[in-house]
Amino acid sequence: MLLWKTILLRPYVFFFLAVALVASFRLLGRTRTGALFGITWLTAFLCEISSTRIGFPFGDYYYTGSSVGEELYLSNVPFMDSLSFTFLLFASYSLALWLLLPAEPWSPDSGRGRHVLTRESLSWPVIGLTCALFMLIDVVIDPVALRGDRWFLGQIYGYPDPGVYFGVPLANFGGWFVVGLIAMTSYRVLDRQCSMLPALPHAVAAREVLLGCGLYYGVLLFNLMLTFWIGEWLLGLAGCLLYTPVTALALLKLRR
Repeated sequence: MLLWKTILLRPYVFFFLAVALVASFRLLGRTRTGALFGITWLTAFLCEISSTRIGFPFGDYYYTGSSVGEELYLSNVPFMDSLSFTFLLFASYSLALWLLLPAEPWSPDSGRGRHVLTRESLSWPVIGLTCALFMLIDVVIDPVALRGDRWFLGQIYGYPDPGVYFGVPLANFGGWFVVGLIAMTSYRVLDRQCSMLPALPHAVAAREVLLGCGLYYGVLLFNLMLTFWIGEWLLGLAGCLLYTPVTALALLKLRR
């Protein structure tokens, strides 16, 4: 079965997806998880179909088809590629919640280290920061993925014209922001206008938010290690430098 071959070929993708689903079930519940992940996957897939044909929103790029027959494709897009957007957006959302939502003061009723999860968890500042973090992690992921022929990903895609950031066009990063914005805005509309989703809990333990943050940094470290492993030291150092302020803020919040 082609789906099983896809799992065996890209086990790290499905490992990250499994972690994301567990973390999201605990943070948002099954219904909200299904809504967020479903909207994100559909948005990413349609944007990839669009970009490989008309160059919007990621810019002009193509899939080589080198893994056809070895993994599942939907049209000309590898299934695992658009699937990756789902757990990356959830992880970005978790980190945005961690950085922006205020902690409740300690009390015997609320417990130590709880974070408020009300409708503020879908405010525009949270959505904006989610999209920025979503775009930022691709600044690390995409250049090393472009060099997939030097590790176990393989050369599955490329750009007709090499971009200015280690071969990646800046339009690609803008496209990630667009995908995040469309998906998160659609999720917000579903939450506020359609009343189709169960209400968010008043508060959730900080560790539930930190599970998603851990996933974000797990993916980040995985890609940074690959970057250094293939000898791209300048690219790896650039990624570390980009994440220094974000990591400092996250650790400061944790210390408090």
